Amino acid sequence: MSETTIIENARIVLANDVIERGYAVFDGSAIAEVGEGRAPERGQINRIDAEGDLLLPGLVELHTDHLEAHVQPRPKVQWDPVSAVVSYDAQIATSGITTVLDSLRVWREEGSTDAADGQAAMLSGAIDKARAAGLLRVDHYLHLRCEVPMPKVVEDTADLITRPDVRLLSLMDHTPGQRQFQDAQKLRDYYRGKSGGLTEVELDEMFARRIAHSEQYAPQNYKGLVELAQRHSTPLASHDDTTGEHVAQAIKDKVAIAEFPTNVPSAEGLHASGIKVMMGAPNLVRGGSHSGNVATAELARAGLLDLMSSDYVPSSLLLAALMLPRAAPNYDLPAAIRTVSKTPAEAVGLIDRGEIAAGKRADVIRVHVAPDGAAVRSVWSGGRRVA
Repeated sequence: MSETTIIENARIVLANDVIERGYAVFDGSAIAEVGEGRAPERGQINRIDAEGDLLLPGLVELHTDHLEAHVQPRPKVQWDPVSAVVSYDAQIATSGITTVLDSLRVWREEGSTDAADGQAAMLSGAIDKARAAGLLRVDHYLHLRCEVPMPKVVEDTADLITRPDVRLLSLMDHTPGQRQFQDAQKLRDYYRGKSGGLTEVELDEMFARRIAHSEQYAPQNYKGLVELAQRHSTPLASHDDTTGEHVAQAIKDKVAIAEFPTNVPSAEGLHASGIKVMMGAPNLVRGGSHSGNVATAELARAGLLDLMSSDYVPSSLLLAALMLPRAAPNYDLPAAIRTVSKTPAEAVGLIDRGEIAAGKRADVIRVHVAPDGAAVRSVWSGGRRVA
C-alpha cells in the first residue's frame, strides 16, 4: 500500500502562479492534489509542516559534467566509478535536482590524462550498476557530448545512442579559433588551469592536432552525428553558436536546444526560430561568463532565456533560478522556476514532471530562503523522501 504524504503551510510555486499558503498531497509516486489554505483531514498519513518554506518542482538538469570531478578528484587520480556515481548523485539530490542528464564525453583525445575522456561507455555502465543496486536517489538519463572533429566520435556515439536512457546529443567543436574559443588564448588559459600543468609545447601540439582533426573529420562527422540523432529520434543540441552560419545550421538540422550561444545576435536568431536557448546558471550567479561571452542576465533581460544549466556547479541551478527575477524583472518567480524545471523537462520529452500539479510525478523540493542565500531542506523523488 502506497503512503500518502501531505506537505502543508508552504509557499507553493506552480507553473504560472504562486500559492502563498497552501498544501500538496502525494499519493505514492504522483501528486494527487494541490490547494490553498489548510490541508484536508485524512486518515493515516505522513503530514509535514513546511513552516512557510518554498515548495518547488524538483529541478531538471540537462547539461552537467560534474560527474567528472567525482571520477577524477585530482589530476591523474581515477576514483572507483560506481562510488563516484553514488557520490555525485548525492550532491545532485541535495542541490534540489531530481532529474539529471549526465553529460558524458564520448570522445578520447590523444595525450589526454583526463579520466572522463572517452569513458562514456564505462561511466554509463557504472550508472547502470548503481541504479540496479538501488543506490541512486534521483532519476538519471544520458546526454552524449560529441566533439565533432574527433576521429572516432560517430562510431563511438553509435555504440551508445541505442540505450533507452539517452535523451540528448550535443554537437560540440572546441577547435582553437572556433565558437566559444574564437580567442584561442582563452582556450590556452582554460587548459593551463585544468590539466595540471601542460607545457606550452604540449599545448601547441594539442592545438595543432585539433586543427588538423577539424579540417580532416569535422564536416563528415557533423553530418553523421545529425543522421544518428534523427534516426533514433534523439533531441539535438547545438553548442556555443557564434555566427549566423551556426544559427542557420542549427535551424536546418532541427536542433531542439541551443547550449550557451556566445552573443546576443545568435541567441536572437535561435530563439526566433523556436529553438530553446540554454544558458549557464554559474554565469548568472557570478555575474558574467568565465570565458568572456554574453552574460545570462543580458539574454534574460532581452527575453531570450528559456532554460538554465548548472554546468559545473550543481548548487548554482537553484541559486540562479531564485536570483533571476532580480536580475531580469521580466521573469517573475514562476517563470524563473520554469527555466530549471518544466521547460527543460519538456525539451527532452519528459512531460510527466517539471511542475507541481495533480497527476505529475511527485518530484518536489522544500527550500528555505534567507537574506544571504537559500538551502534545500527536503527532496522527494517520485514521492520518496531522498534528502
